[in-house]
Amino acid sequence: MNKEFFEALELLQKEKGIEPSYMIEKIEAALKTACAKEYSATAQFRVDINPEKKDIKVYRQMKVVEEVEDPEAQISLAEAKAISKRYDIGSDVETEIKTKNVRRLSANAAKNVIIQAIREGERMAMQRAYENKKEEIITATVLKVDSETGAAILETGTSTVVLPKNEQIPGEEFHVGDRVKVYVCEVNRESRGPLVTLSRSHAGLVRRMFELEIPEIVDGTVLVRGIAREAGSRTKISVESRDPGVDPVGACIGNHGMRIASIIDELRGEKVDVVQYDEDPVKYVAAALAPAKVISVEMTGEKACKVIVDPAQQSLAIGRQGQNARLVARLTGHKVDIKTE
Repeated sequence: MNKEFFEALELLQKEKGIEPSYMIEKIEAALKTACAKEYSATAQFRVDINPEKKDIKVYRQMKVVEEVEDPEAQISLAEAKAISKRYDIGSDVETEIKTKNVRRLSANAAKNVIIQAIREGERMAMQRAYENKKEEIITATVLKVDSETGAAILETGTSTVVLPKNEQIPGEEFHVGDRVKVYVCEVNRESRGPLVTLSRSHAGLVRRMFELEIPEIVDGTVLVRGIAREAGSRTKISVESRDPGVDPVGACIGNHGMRIASIIDELRGEKVDVVQYDEDPVKYVAAALAPAKVISVEMTGEKACKVIVDPAQQSLAIGRQGQNARLVARLTGHKVDIKTE
């Protein structure tokens, strides 16, 4: 039985990622609980689990006293001396308990503790796995789509996670077996609530896709300086080059848009404007207003500016329902007032 027990610990580590040391600690507590039910609440026990020897022993501990007040936890000096001459007042007398003699009721209590420990261990292992992937992109497989809520059940390789409708790109549809990229937003440390929050609408998804798929960003030549996104519609991302000989916007878009095409496909056709970052807010705002052409930008405050455009460009600069101007403001951190000549 001991051999099978330690093999089970190794299997838990391999399949569930639960460390044997964690389970040994919980099993020690479970055995003490079972023994306490067998004897009394005041009785003391020591559990010795030795993985190297593949051995488990349980000992009942009794304190040697002059006058016994609690026979479940104490033993007289005379009784202790009868066991061994080396015992004295204050010594602990240990007697081995055969675990096979523990009654079914007590054993079930220990079993429940162990089952709960396995569940907690699984959650902790999954939490560690997700924490290592926080603010990263992972690829998941669609297992099921809830026809009522639109939520998708995803298999991430670590566990199954719900991708709520509000974390999806508006308008996208999932089918069982689809492979999708999702962004790990949050990892919950509490026992209640979802373990992890995944998203496809988060701006971090686009940022990480650029950081992972554009070679000049991967090697550090080009930096992502800012991003503003309205998922399913439009994203503006600003980039800067550390090398004067490298055009950061061109590096991200590629010849004939080849590099950015795979990102746009993953975003279900969402428009992506790649903007040249500039320390000068006048130049930065002008670049961010693309595809509109700007005549001039005038700073009217520390974080505010007035932009002049041709009348034919005004609607393009503002965007549908003010979207372009709104994204520019979020990207640059400046309030933008768009006027015509």
